[in-house]
Amino acid sequence: MNMKKLLALVAVFALVAFAAPAFAANPFVDVPMNHWAYDAISQLAAKGIIQGYPDGTYRGNHPMTRYEMSMLVARALATVDMEKASKEDVEMLKKLVVEFKDELQALGVRVDALDERVAVLEENLGGWKFWGELRFDARWADEGDGAYANSDSDGSPSGDYRHNGETEFDLNRFRLWISKQIDDKTTVTARLGRTGSTGVAWQRYYATIKLPWDSSLMVGMWNYDWEGEAGLYIDEDAWFTDQTLTGFYWRKNLQNGDITFFASHSEDTDENANYVDLADMYNYGARFNFQFNDKFRLAISGLYFDYDNDGTAKMTYSSAHDPRWLYDPVKDNVFPSKAVNEKYGSVLTKGQVLTRVVSSINSGITAINGSTLYSGEDFPTLANGDVVSIKLPFDVSVGDFVIPAGTEVSGKVVGNDIEIQNDIVVYENIPAFESKYYDYGTYWVDFGITFNPGFQFKGAYYMQDHDGPSGVANFDDSPSAYKAIIDVSQDTLKFTSLWIEYAKFDPNFHTALSPWDAFGAELTPNLTMPAVSNVWETEVLFVMLQQKWNDKWVTYERYGNFSNDIQGYAAGKYGPDNSYDIENFTIGVQYWYTPTVMFELAYDDVDYDDGWQQVDRDLKDDSLIRFRTHIFF
Repeated sequence: MNMKKLLALVAVFALVAFAAPAFAANPFVDVPMNHWAYDAISQLAAKGIIQGYPDGTYRGNHPMTRYEMSMLVARALATVDMEKASKEDVEMLKKLVVEFKDELQALGVRVDALDERVAVLEENLGGWKFWGELRFDARWADEGDGAYANSDSDGSPSGDYRHNGETEFDLNRFRLWISKQIDDKTTVTARLGRTGSTGVAWQRYYATIKLPWDSSLMVGMWNYDWEGEAGLYIDEDAWFTDQTLTGFYWRKNLQNGDITFFASHSEDTDENANYVDLADMYNYGARFNFQFNDKFRLAISGLYFDYDNDGTAKMTYSSAHDPRWLYDPVKDNVFPSKAVNEKYGSVLTKGQVLTRVVSSINSGITAINGSTLYSGEDFPTLANGDVVSIKLPFDVSVGDFVIPAGTEVSGKVVGNDIEIQNDIVVYENIPAFESKYYDYGTYWVDFGITFNPGFQFKGAYYMQDHDGPSGVANFDDSPSAYKAIIDVSQDTLKFTSLWIEYAKFDPNFHTALSPWDAFGAELTPNLTMPAVSNVWETEVLFVMLQQKWNDKWVTYERYGNFSNDIQGYAAGKYGPDNSYDIENFTIGVQYWYTPTVMFELAYDDVDYDDGWQQVDRDLKDDSLIRFRTHIFF
């Protein structure tokens, strides 16, 4: 047999023999069953890679033409099993493609397509697949103490997206995906990514197992996104389901939809955090999604959050700046997120006694019996009946009240006590409110109506059931929310895509995530807090447009209006005359330098009404410029 013909035969057989069906008949009259190449030739013939001559012969001893070789290579590339090809097989096939490139082109075979297939073969060598992304951000904020500040007004750290008006450049995102198909039923997948400001950790790791009856099971740490599958949000604006959980996730595909169940458990790993026992919980979910026809889809979903400590998980809001006032349903009142001295509204009056304070505030006495004391003057011994003038050098507790430092006090010495000679305004010591997380369920119905391929109307209605304090005034244990969306593609409108979303939240309703906060400003305060702390009735109008000019250039615009009406039980604390609306506007441009490299420049502006300064003085008007470099690999 000619050497080139033998070379081709061996290479092609190595690539495709494992996939050939069983055979019994001798394919060619001139290849006896005892020939050393019989098995290879027979399997290749069964796959249709070699066809022989019209007279039934193979003519293996004749030199193979370059035309015949090129046909052999093309058929092998079309037949090879990518998952099982070895590195040596791929290298041999590449050499054959290079050798017969001209003949393949003359036959009308696209050589670039062959090169692509070889590249796919190389990518899947050993069954391992790697891909990922890097995202670098440079950011400039307008105000050092505004909505995008890197720290709260007292200097304490805030969120990843906040900065103090200075130029910042950092690795905003790092993700490396790894996947391997173990066999025809099992695939393992993992994602390594950036956590916090510097850390790198495994963010996902799970096995996907194909089961009978067209179903599958994910086991490990996985991500699920029912809202994204239903097209209920844009950007990163999910309310509940774009989450990573640890447990089991089962899906059954139907002819016109799917059924999904999951069960997960989260461990509480930080006992010293402000969030106490919040992570120690079970989470269950079920979804029934039906596509009735190409125009209408309907789904029913439910999530239940079961805290391991039977609903007593609590979060302490600690802050060194102005506190947020939160509603305590048990006491039917509002309390601050940090301990404060609140004006009590009454006074300590003449004749009342400050007990055992003389010896501890000598340095604050400015006069005795009308004689003024001067700096450096020796402090005289006090006697019963002396009238002293005191400027308190520190807070003085009087029962449940506090006389703050600097208060002017006139009193008569009675032993170690002082009998007050003037009225004093006192302040109540109000402790920080500990907001409790109770077991709760979130259930919703979502739908989609497709008028044409580029025009959809869709929406969802959500209900929540809270196990937390029932029968308490002003606490609704079954709040609701809804959203309605118009989604129009650029192909339909010709010049832009259009997304219009309207949403409304009842007080006490809370989401699991922070929707619409794409640039880091807090746009929906309290929606991710415990339901008992959410004292707002919130209306949202969100609009996004995107224009794809060509394969390189994309522009977009975002607008959000967030109307927050304070409810009666907290309005007295915040003030009825203030407004709590928020407006947010974004304009940006993207340039795809290559299919894997994208540059983005965006300007974002947020405007807060005056009322928010009472809630948190960091919630103030601010603007931001962001330059982003996005690399996919």
